Amino acid sequence: MASELVRVVALLGAAIVAVPIFQRLGLGSVLGYLAAGLAIGPHGLGWFTDPEAMLHVAELGVVMFLFVIGLEMRPSHLWGLRRAIFGLGALQILTCSVVLTGVGLALGLDLPVAAVGAWGFVLTSTAIVIQVLTDRGDVAQPRGQQIVAVLLFEDLLIVPLLAIVSLMAPDHGGDAEGGSRLAKVGIAMGTLAGLITAGVWLLNPLFRLLAIARAREVMTAAALLVVLGAALLMDLGGLSMAMGAFLAGVLLAESTFRHQIEADIEPFRGILMGLFFLSVGMALDVGVVTASWPVVVSGVLAMMAAKAVCVYAVARVTRAGHADALDRAVLMAQGGEFAFVLFAAAVGGGVIGAEVGAQLTAIVVLSMALTPLAMLALRLRRSPAPSLDGIEVAEGLSGSVLMVGFGRFGQVASQALLARGVDLTIIDNDVEMIRTATEFGFKVYYGDGTRLDVLRASGAGQARAIAVCVEGAEAADRIVELARAEFPQAQLLVRSYDRIHSVRLVQAGVDYQIRETFESALRFGEAALRAVGVADDEAAEIAVEIRRRDEARFESELAQGMGAGRDQVVFNLPRPVPFTPPQREGRVIGGGPDHPPDAPAAAPPDQRPAEPE
Repeated sequence: MASELVRVVALLGAAIVAVPIFQRLGLGSVLGYLAAGLAIGPHGLGWFTDPEAMLHVAELGVVMFLFVIGLEMRPSHLWGLRRAIFGLGALQILTCSVVLTGVGLALGLDLPVAAVGAWGFVLTSTAIVIQVLTDRGDVAQPRGQQIVAVLLFEDLLIVPLLAIVSLMAPDHGGDAEGGSRLAKVGIAMGTLAGLITAGVWLLNPLFRLLAIARAREVMTAAALLVVLGAALLMDLGGLSMAMGAFLAGVLLAESTFRHQIEADIEPFRGILMGLFFLSVGMALDVGVVTASWPVVVSGVLAMMAAKAVCVYAVARVTRAGHADALDRAVLMAQGGEFAFVLFAAAVGGGVIGAEVGAQLTAIVVLSMALTPLAMLALRLRRSPAPSLDGIEVAEGLSGSVLMVGFGRFGQVASQALLARGVDLTIIDNDVEMIRTATEFGFKVYYGDGTRLDVLRASGAGQARAIAVCVEGAEAADRIVELARAEFPQAQLLVRSYDRIHSVRLVQAGVDYQIRETFESALRFGEAALRAVGVADDEAAEIAVEIRRRDEARFESELAQGMGAGRDQVVFNLPRPVPFTPPQREGRVIGGGPDHPPDAPAAAPPDQRPAEPE
């Protein structure tokens, strides 16, 4: 017992020492874990001799990571990503497989070995990529969603790749083995159907019963049971454990308990993800690298460069911008944890030799270790990350009103509250804006309002009102979702992007919403009427009529359920207000695109083309 406790202490101690140092150097936590694992592993101090066994346990970190990602994706949203998953994912995998197989042949490998090596390297590390996206807050952003879609396709791909490796094995058993494989496919489909059925009919009633019992520790245990149970079921069916956990998360994405489940899982996920990276560091066989360093080094550089070029090319072909394509190429240029499974199966089946398998494994591990360095180089090439020196992070705050976002809209909205002496807490994640606001006497804390832990640390649990003044509609929707579920005591006031967004906010149950440009644009139009000679009372009457008609359109769209689809692209083009402009002696005053100045009145306004808001 004491020896096992020593191992646990060693793991925790190595992580606690290495990770802060690497973060302080700007190298990131992932590289810190990898270095710590290498230091205490069998090829370092030798405190651990079986990294493969630990890696198998540590894969639960990846499993929980995918479960949390699944909680963020409603089934409708996942369906909206189907083209990215099966279109972008398939195109990237096919392109990279062909090119990397060619690289393997150029390095002197036989075709079967080159193909297996290419397939292993094509499977990007889900753990590293999702960790980086989470640290940057990009998981919910469009560019992050594209990357997640490709990772999901790769998770689905591991099963057919293992089947292909089995077919490539010599003396694989002929018809009997073929029948066995068909049986395995049937079992896999059955377990998948069973998981979906259980998720649809059992999970929500289960958590509802546990919530009535008001036992927090039982809710935590149930969350772990769901994650591990889904992973185990998919593993028994021959599928990816991570994919099972992801599906369980998706099935719970519509649940009212999902934020509580996410909070319960988060500590376990973080610890196990750290253990996973430690295990990967331990798995790096320094002896293999030293004995065949020309092969390993050239393999790492060639594979990473070729895959990065392929990923960049596919991203550009699918209309991604240069910056996003370059970011995706560098982030996804490494191999992943599923390569270890594929290489082990290939070695066991006699498709590749043990020495070649060790070299390929070393190439993948080194590529995973180099990815944080490559991301750091890309970040430094663009611009250095802003420092938080002198900026207070949101922690232990409280106030009557919590304002999230302090851009132009928030700055104006805050003045009335501050003038009245309201106890106002302001958070934002723009470092330069915070520094500028500080120079003008404002107290703004650093914090990402789309994160539940940050909202709690900012005092959302005690606030009487939460004012959401962020610029992006997606970020505002995320904050609304969290606030409605976790802080029902607070009035929720939200800055809206457009009418469709306003409809969505009303459907979400906000207490007050206002479009960011509507009122100012209406006042602007009223002033323009006065500038061309329209009387003050007539200009005001037109503005009132426009506002009334807009409210009628809004109520109509709300009744029709518009705005419910988060992924739909809608041009917010309302019909022109059917208001007959005042006339003087048969002439139209003021003019416009359909009525030039001093031109006779034409068709009724209802028949004119739609004009933007």
